[in-house]
Amino acid sequence: MATAAALLIDFGSTYTKLRAIDLDRRRILGSGQGPSTVTSDIMLGMNAALADLEKRLGSLPKFKYRLACSSAAGGLRMVTVGLVRELTAEAARRAALGAGAKLVGTFAYRLTQGDVERIVALAPDILLLAGGTDGGNSEVVLHNAAALGRSRLACPFIFAGNRNAADDSMTVLGAREVIRTENVMPEFNVLNIEPARAVIRQVFIDRIVHAKGIYRAQEAFDQVLMPTPAAVLDGVKLLADGCRGAPGLGPLLVIDPGGATTDVHSVATGEPSVAGVIPQGLPEPRVKRTVEGDLGMRHNVAAVVEAAGLEAIAKDAQLTPARVTGLVDAIARDLERLPQSGEEIALDQALVRAAVKLAVARHCGTVATVYTATGPVTVQHGKDLTNVGAVIGTGGALVHSRDPLGVMEMSLAVSSEPLSLRPKHPKLLLDRDYLLYACGLLGAVEPEAALELALAYLEPIEGEESSRERTLTA
Repeated sequence: MATAAALLIDFGSTYTKLRAIDLDRRRILGSGQGPSTVTSDIMLGMNAALADLEKRLGSLPKFKYRLACSSAAGGLRMVTVGLVRELTAEAARRAALGAGAKLVGTFAYRLTQGDVERIVALAPDILLLAGGTDGGNSEVVLHNAAALGRSRLACPFIFAGNRNAADDSMTVLGAREVIRTENVMPEFNVLNIEPARAVIRQVFIDRIVHAKGIYRAQEAFDQVLMPTPAAVLDGVKLLADGCRGAPGLGPLLVIDPGGATTDVHSVATGEPSVAGVIPQGLPEPRVKRTVEGDLGMRHNVAAVVEAAGLEAIAKDAQLTPARVTGLVDAIARDLERLPQSGEEIALDQALVRAAVKLAVARHCGTVATVYTATGPVTVQHGKDLTNVGAVIGTGGALVHSRDPLGVMEMSLAVSSEPLSLRPKHPKLLLDRDYLLYACGLLGAVEPEAALELALAYLEPIEGEESSRERTLTA
């Protein structure tokens, strides 16, 4: 009997990656990849990846589904504009990141001419315009809409601000394409980012896929569902929540250190785990993605060293600071450089450990003591992730690491930093087969198969218990 199979495609900036899945047995049939050729003829890369897959399988099965995601040609480049940086601008930023966008600029308050010129220079694929609660401030969002309306910016706009200013904003934005959706913050400190996320994804599918040239490969797949980061986030959510009575892993954290950024995803309410702690600030989304653009293993290697400290990197790599500086300069001159010598491998490990530690600390919340007229109060900013049940590592920097445990343990709580709300006692799992994006795609059509596939292939990290105890007492 013929195998029911799915082909899951990721059009990346460097490689087009394929996973062929046996839907009946919930297993990987094979993988293939080819150099991405989005800027020339995308089918060249797609055909190379298919040929690689066919070589590994012997022959290609008939696929029931052929689903794709993409981060090619720079990913989904977005700019967000809001009113107050900590409120509507932050809400717009979260909507963009949650939709899988590459956020290239965030602006707040009244846009100046210089701001508008910088936005035009950033060349976004989509601009999200927010500002004001419903019935609140209209003047600033109308000013910003008018300023953008006079600009040379030609990308689609999404209006997700004060509903009372929507009609006038649509008018002053002129003839350009504008999609109106619900306010990302309809009331003070109330988030409503899911409608904007949905519109961003739909604009990506309807328009950006064509602009990036991915449509030229349409005979090789059924549809592009979403940006690759959104597919990963959907896969993470499926793993946490399960489906149709099939349990997932529960609250979890995912770390993905890469060449340009280090991404962190969490699925958890993030509410205080200790009685008496009071949450402060903008409410946190249960499904959250953060992207640390200064923590890339290659494109931002000097920034990683600066953020972690040269002495700390040198100590971890067991190298002199001067030698670290020399090796970092060599990486900056050749971003495709892979570590070969023992010193290069040691530095690479130190860099990824530092990037993970910093990125997770930024993603997780913190607690602090605030002194009030009635006495001291403990307040929480951000998400409390101390009790998440699993931390999953994915991406090449982890998969190809000689010590993935040493990298992943940097996401854990340590007694020397008691104010950071990082995970304390999670299972440590490795997505060695790069399946999270594939499960996110497959979950759109057969969630049970996607969940079982992911659970079957996540690899427990050996020795996690003893290492975790050492980390907690460090």
